[in-house]
Amino acid sequence: MTSDIDTLTSPTLKYLRERWWDSNFTEFLAETLRPRPGNKILDVGCGEGLAETHIGRLHVSQLRLFGIDLMIERVMVAKRETAAHNQRVGFATADASCLPFRDRTFDSTFCVAVLQHIADVEAAVREFARVTMPGGRVLAVEPDNSARYSYAATSAGTRAFEISARFFAALAAARGDAVDAAVGPRLPTLFAQSGIEPLAVRLFPVSKALLGAPPDDMWASRRAAIAQAIDRAPTDAVRALGREYLDVLDTYADEAKNAGSAFVEIQNTLLFATVGQKSA
Repeated sequence: MTSDIDTLTSPTLKYLRERWWDSNFTEFLAETLRPRPGNKILDVGCGEGLAETHIGRLHVSQLRLFGIDLMIERVMVAKRETAAHNQRVGFATADASCLPFRDRTFDSTFCVAVLQHIADVEAAVREFARVTMPGGRVLAVEPDNSARYSYAATSAGTRAFEISARFFAALAAARGDAVDAAVGPRLPTLFAQSGIEPLAVRLFPVSKALLGAPPDDMWASRRAAIAQAIDRAPTDAVRALGREYLDVLDTYADEAKNAGSAFVEIQNTLLFATVGQKSA
């Protein structure tokens, strides 16, 4: 996969569904979840309904799709999107750690880039196991946000990546956002502890390479994202670190422009897709 991944503007790969989903990923999802006529499949953290529209195009007869998301605004968008494709999908606003469904309701349960935002990942995985029928598939696709690779051809670029990590870590700590950055590779263990037999782990590399001086609007977009994060920072210390980060980012932009065709920036990370089967 290639995408708009950018460690300099976000500590997580939160835009997976909106920007990276392609036909190959849909095929992987279908092979993994094995949808059959009459099956009920739950999408935890459905976002704006991208998975539902893609799975719906498989035209599996009487397949019943359900999606939940913590944000009602996304649920409303998902409803409109699936209705526009003449798909009947059940949606609800709910917390992944407390699913509003009975035990053994679904033939398959999956989530994509959701657990990286949840404080109690263990509780969420237990909920996946609870609502899935014995023998049913469970799939979770999550990154390791603690092990993202980055390279910049200028010294300010190296400093920008370093200070971006410190800024986002300080921002999360100040907000009390205690999440597991390395959740992706931990999934098989979490599955096994929750009564889900791990079957396979597939790695999806996600990368971006910039060659030659990037356009001005890219730097403006990066600066705007950081400025917005600074505005929302809860403490003076975090805001000061953010302003320092902006100064380094401006220097990086100048160095990139001066480097011209010699400029290069590379970012890479991995998505860990863990497939499991609910134990009897």
